[in-house]
Amino acid sequence: MMRRLHSLRRFSSNALLLAVCAAFSAAHAAEPTGKGARNAPAAAQKAAPPAAGEQFVDGIAAVVDKDVITLRELREASLRIAGELKARGIQVPDDKTLQHQVLQRLIMERVQRHEADRMGIRVDDAQVDQAIKTISERNKISVAQLRQEIEKSGTTWDNYRKSLRDEIRSDRLRQRAVDSNIVISDAEVDAFLKDQRRNPAFAAGAQPQQQAAPQAQPEAAPEQAAAPAGPMLYAVAQILVRVPEGSSSEQLAALRKKAEGLLAAAKRGDDFASLAAANSDGPEALQGGVMGVRPLDGWPDLFAKALANLQKGQVSTLLQSGNGFHILKVMDRGTAQPAPSRTARAPAPTPAPQPRPQPQAQAPQGPVEVMQTHARHILIKTSTVMSDELARQRLEQVRQRLVAGDAKFADMARQYSQDGTAPQGGDLGWLNPGETVPPFEAAMNALKPGEISQPIQTPFGWHLIQVEERRQHDATDDLARMKARQILFERRAQPAFEDWLDQLRAQAYVDNRLEKQDRINQNNR
Repeated sequence: MMRRLHSLRRFSSNALLLAVCAAFSAAHAAEPTGKGARNAPAAAQKAAPPAAGEQFVDGIAAVVDKDVITLRELREASLRIAGELKARGIQVPDDKTLQHQVLQRLIMERVQRHEADRMGIRVDDAQVDQAIKTISERNKISVAQLRQEIEKSGTTWDNYRKSLRDEIRSDRLRQRAVDSNIVISDAEVDAFLKDQRRNPAFAAGAQPQQQAAPQAQPEAAPEQAAAPAGPMLYAVAQILVRVPEGSSSEQLAALRKKAEGLLAAAKRGDDFASLAAANSDGPEALQGGVMGVRPLDGWPDLFAKALANLQKGQVSTLLQSGNGFHILKVMDRGTAQPAPSRTARAPAPTPAPQPRPQPQAQAPQGPVEVMQTHARHILIKTSTVMSDELARQRLEQVRQRLVAGDAKFADMARQYSQDGTAPQGGDLGWLNPGETVPPFEAAMNALKPGEISQPIQTPFGWHLIQVEERRQHDATDDLARMKARQILFERRAQPAFEDWLDQLRAQAYVDNRLEKQDRINQNNR
């Protein structure tokens, strides 16, 4: 099980940082004018009135478990987000709607933070610093230059770091809570590869139809326009009208009518991002509904089928899933990175680098020789009762016993490891390059056969690694299967995470004081 998790986790965490980088160039393209964007936060502060109902319940906007969201916090977040929306050319919703959307986001952030704390997930300053360093390197600018651009856009450096910290925490939470439960069977991989061979037209949907398309975009950099043909990437935004579980037929009909009205508005050319910011129930609503950039194969089946025949700027029909009604728009498509991500906070001075293409499940031409590693590991996960320091100390004690020859690695794995490979003595089998998350792979590659690593940390917890042996291997088929597995995983991961978050929020104690006040006001009219 851990072998698959490592493979998929590397894909997920890399996507986080690339998404942040990719956001910059498109956010710059969406900016109406340089001066307008830089002055937007100040304008938003003048335009946005103080939060309504500030006088009630001692300034409490909501209570989440034992945590309080104050009206002051809500007002400051609303002002900041209004500035960001204006900087991106998105119409700011009316004050009441903006408050509602921002409060929902703050509630969800609190719920996630509490769950991360319960799981022992911590994001320290060093991890944020490393993420910022990676972002600056991929944009080919210094950290100081990145900071200048962030602050020029009206976002403070502290707010940017906080946003990035929240993204990293959310990514690690998804890895621990959801991704580990997604299992892609060999039969599913076989069926996917067979379908790719049987339906080359669908696979071709991930290939550019017109080589000149990226060149026609005025915001594309020369190096992007001249990039070699790769998978066709779809930048997609959505408006989600959520249907709560257990809704009556009357409620369902009312929500469908609302979704149909939003679809009609989007079809007639109303600004999609503004519609999403004011009306979407999706987590990306306040980013104009932008969900990110993926090849066609990377989107869930329901979305992929709807997107396959859409060109840039076109809007889908109304789609219904278990979550509710979806309206999709293709913000851009092409072989270069085309659109903003939900983590964007400011434009960058230079276009973001092209993303690492998400893999297409097609075998490369000719044999591919790689060095495989046969490894074992012991995993100890962190939690409220198992801190990072305690986990590291426990593995150090285990390592001392192993090095002294007092125990065998497989026996210690069966006794201590919290991974699914524990019954097999921690055996991960033969691993190809790229199948494990970077910290794990770096530590494993530094070992000689028979050696045992020091305790190393990954998003899953703390590990001891032992290398059994290495071999040269023709991995052509393995790589094709790994890429297929990654595609199938990505199709499921985000929808599964959103479902899990819905369940998490439903289980949390949430007292939304603003909603109560609204109901009181309506009843008094």
